[in-house]
Amino acid sequence: MTAAPANLTPELVSQHGITPEELDRILSVLGREPNLVELGIFSALWSEHCSYKSSKVFLKELPTKGPRVLQGPGENAGAVDIGDGLAVVFKMESHNHPSFIEPYQGAATGVGGILRDVFTMGARPVALLDPLFFGSPSAPRMHGLVDGVVRGISGYGNCMGIPTVGGSTFFHPAYDRNILVNVMAVGVARHDGIFRAKASGPGNPVLYVGSKTGRDGIHGASMASDVFDDEKAQRRPTVQVGDPFVEKLVMEAVLEVLKGDAVVAIQDMGAAGLTSSSFEMCARGDVGMRLDLSKVPTREPGMTPYELMLSESQERMLIVAHAGREEEVAAVFRRWGVDAAVIGEVIPEPRMVLLFGGETVADLPVAPLVDDAPVYRRPLLFPKPVPPGEAGIDLAGAPDEGTALERLLSSPNLGSPRWIWEQYDSSVQTNTVIGPGSDAAVLRVKGTTRGLALTADVNPRFVAADPERGAAHAVAEAALNLACTGARPLAVTDCLNFGNPERPEILGQLAAAVKGISLACRALETPVISGNVSLYNETDGVSILPTPTIGMVGLLEDVASAVPSFFARENDVVAVLGETRDELGASEYLATVLGREEGPCPQVDVLAFRSTVDLLVELAADGLLASAHDVSAGGLAVALAEKTQGPLRLGADVNLDTALLPTVLLFSESAPRVVVTFRPGLEKAFLEVARRHSVAVNFVGRVVRGPLTVRVNGRLAVEIAPDEVARLRESAHGVLTEVSA
Repeated sequence: MTAAPANLTPELVSQHGITPEELDRILSVLGREPNLVELGIFSALWSEHCSYKSSKVFLKELPTKGPRVLQGPGENAGAVDIGDGLAVVFKMESHNHPSFIEPYQGAATGVGGILRDVFTMGARPVALLDPLFFGSPSAPRMHGLVDGVVRGISGYGNCMGIPTVGGSTFFHPAYDRNILVNVMAVGVARHDGIFRAKASGPGNPVLYVGSKTGRDGIHGASMASDVFDDEKAQRRPTVQVGDPFVEKLVMEAVLEVLKGDAVVAIQDMGAAGLTSSSFEMCARGDVGMRLDLSKVPTREPGMTPYELMLSESQERMLIVAHAGREEEVAAVFRRWGVDAAVIGEVIPEPRMVLLFGGETVADLPVAPLVDDAPVYRRPLLFPKPVPPGEAGIDLAGAPDEGTALERLLSSPNLGSPRWIWEQYDSSVQTNTVIGPGSDAAVLRVKGTTRGLALTADVNPRFVAADPERGAAHAVAEAALNLACTGARPLAVTDCLNFGNPERPEILGQLAAAVKGISLACRALETPVISGNVSLYNETDGVSILPTPTIGMVGLLEDVASAVPSFFARENDVVAVLGETRDELGASEYLATVLGREEGPCPQVDVLAFRSTVDLLVELAADGLLASAHDVSAGGLAVALAEKTQGPLRLGADVNLDTALLPTVLLFSESAPRVVVTFRPGLEKAFLEVARRHSVAVNFVGRVVRGPLTVRVNGRLAVEIAPDEVARLRESAHGVLTEVSA
């Protein structure tokens, strides 16, 4: 007998984030009122976080297929062929609201969750990246938020033995009360060792493995699908508590058991916990399950079926095993000191039947909760891109170029992030060839000559000025970062962070950004194989900047040919690929030096990016590049200064001729542009390859053992020693450490 219906008061329904229209739909699906357990399940699975009900109509635009794609969206993570029967498996997720409420555990469990997405695919995680977006350093709590998030990421990743090899930090007042913590995980698996989360085989046993279930994280998915206010920011019980030492044991047990043939399907208990993992596995296989919740291992007494289904306690998995093999599977986990219990079985009818204490506490059809969840076509208002001013950016009162460069190098966004990544173990597993601080990280693929290049990128100011163009920029910039190492871009994972989709202008930002990502991915042949949408990132009506973070992976056929970012050899030729235009709009210069945010997003010619990527990959393969670093935030002057920060601390003597104002030439953020160096005598060969790819090349100077000097039309504009560049960039850390918690 099913448990008694809940007392469906308007308050109870509203507390579960269910609209009156959705309640009518639930009543129609069931033909009766749901009980409290069933109401909670509908609440979780129909939340924005689980159902993508506001974004699904736009996500269909994204390209998801390609000759190398082995698994696209719809599984725990995506997978791409890298040769020799191997695949790279990767995905990016957000843990934004939890990290604002409780920064250490919010960030830590974000790491744990994305790692589980990768190793449940049968892939051993090899790297983490962490794009982070914080508010103004002087904002209330910001020091503690930054400190807690970084410690949470380092604490979890370091304990797991997974290197954090890249990421980014961006500071802006729009994130004062809604920080973003995006985490990307990358793993490697054999093609024949990739597992899916598709339940099948009526009569097959269902196993719960991992940590015991507690009351942490209940309503986590619903909380992540709602706007913030002061009351919601105090919801610590909705934040999960992680234990990386247990996750390490779970990971090793999972990877061991997946080497055999006893497992049919496996899924992480992530958002919505046991609810999402069980329903989604059944939906993929068009089957059902009968689960006895009394058999779920618990760490707190008196837990109810409602709590057991909605808890988001960490380090837990759901496994479907072949009939008769359940004890074999359980034995592996017990040998690793991890709980394992048979809690049910697969049934042929696509329904979820939940028992507790011998009583049926829920009986629900699967499809209406997963495949047929509500999909909304909400009103949207496409944003009007910021138009270019007829007279360009007003530079009246601007400081000289040298002073401007010093301000940029010591700012939070362009200063050295070493104080963050030194807290991470970036070399564990001994695969790291190029670590944090470069355009992209590079890892060797053990047992082969190949390497993987990894990056994550977005410029929120560009997206705010023009969501479509700014999102395309993020894709193109990520591809350029990979190509600077010599890697061919393969595929994308994204994390689409936006405000309240019920506001037409915010939904318009999302729709435009997805269009921009789609156009750029098609041009660059980098399909989107996984990702995440994080909406309702606003507090008291104040939204974040639109932040569609792009994670991208590239392939080096010979990891030994990986190209560094920094000046590598004295007397090398310095060249700039690409053209500089008068594009100071939405720039770091404008915001940091002049204190203004205005002007249009720079142009983005995705075909020009494709040509530049192709050129860099060919030059690297032919051994013609000594170093390469793309020109992005801060412009050419910052890119040149950053190139001095290699182990040899080399400078350069650069001479630039231009019809542009010197300030525009040095700080414009036109793209695609790359500063490269190579041996003298290779100029002719270099030009021939560049012309074949239709990429402009300007030879501008030489690498020297001394300061960086930049002359514009014969006038000295910048002179700065590499050690002074380092001092200025390191001083950015003080902006945070001096702010009281």
